[in-house]
Formats: sequence, C-alpha cells, structure tokens
Amino acid sequence: MQGKHIGLPLQSIVQWFKTMTTNEYIRNVKQDHWQPFNGKLWQRKYYEHIIRNEDELNRIREYIINNPAQWEFDQENPVVKDRKQETPWQKQGEHIGS
Repeated sequence: MQGKHIGLPLQSIVQWFKTMTTNEYIRNVKQDHWQPFNGKLWQRKYYEHIIRNEDELNRIREYIINNPAQWEFDQENPVVKDRKQETPWQKQGEHIGS
C-alpha cells in the first residue's frame, strides 16, 4: 500500500494529547491542589511544518530553546495581543504551510 496513510491523522493525535493533558491538569488541581489557571491551557490551533534540511532543523531547535524568553513579545500573550511577530524559525516572507 505505497503512498496510503496508515494510522491516525496528526490532527487527531494533537487533539488527543491536548485533551489528555488538560484532563490530567484538572485532576491535579482538584486532587493535589495544583494552582488553578483561569485561561486556556492550549492555543486553539497548531501549525504543521515539514523540516526540509538540517539548517531548518537547527533554526527550529534554537526557537524551541529560546521560546520561553520570547513570551513577553508573543502574540498569544494577552498583554501584547496587538503585536504581530514572525516566528524566528521562519525565513522572512515565508508563510506557515508553504
């Protein structure tokens, strides 16, 4: 069956992961007195991106390592919702999904 997809689509796996981790968090808030979080635990969407070469892989690795320090500039941060920022692993002018 060459070329035929076998298994769950990535979207289903991501949805399952988000559901299971959210349920685990809620359980721990109730049972283990974790600090409640009143916002959303997960962003509504996610972006698929095919890594085409080692340079791109290294840019993504650097993005993952440095991402927590970028929260104050992140468009998902409610404090700076009005700002728009291109992700560092994207080349200028490149759009997600291309």
